[in-house]
Amino acid sequence: MEDGAAVDRRAIHEELERARTTFHRLLDGATDTDLRQGTDGTLWTNGQLLFHMLFGYILMRPLLVLLRVFGRLPASVSRAFAQVLNAATRPFDVVNYLGPLGGARVLGRRGMGALFDRMIAWLHRRLDAEREADLALAMHYPTRWDPFFQDVMTIADLYRYPTQHFDFHRRQLTLADDDR
Repeated sequence: MEDGAAVDRRAIHEELERARTTFHRLLDGATDTDLRQGTDGTLWTNGQLLFHMLFGYILMRPLLVLLRVFGRLPASVSRAFAQVLNAATRPFDVVNYLGPLGGARVLGRRGMGALFDRMIAWLHRRLDAEREADLALAMHYPTRWDPFFQDVMTIADLYRYPTQHFDFHRRQLTLADDDR
């Protein structure tokens, strides 16, 4: 976000709704066999990857809390925190891989769809409630954890993160989807 530039909240709302609609189209259009098929470029099945895509939105709650705290501290504090997290990339990768193995099975199709809807609704409400000044709060992020984490991210940047993550992984699904 450029200094002093207003955040285009409508564009973020539209991205969130596009992701919600796409998630349901993919989930509802897939058979159980489709969900058990492998993906392109990951070790997950389509169902597990859909859970991982959902998880990017679930993570927004703690990520927003962290940014609100670290965004009010000197930049050196979040830089040190990001360096510690970057050093712990290997354990993060293991947890990041294992979570969807059980998550998709525990939630199932209906649970994933309902949770996706709740997370998107929550993000819409949070975004509408954000003060413009808070959208500019920034902190350093562990860039080794995710290709969409930038060295420094604002709250406005963070609202766009889960849909960037979603769009990237959508291309790895092996489900029939004419809208790719």
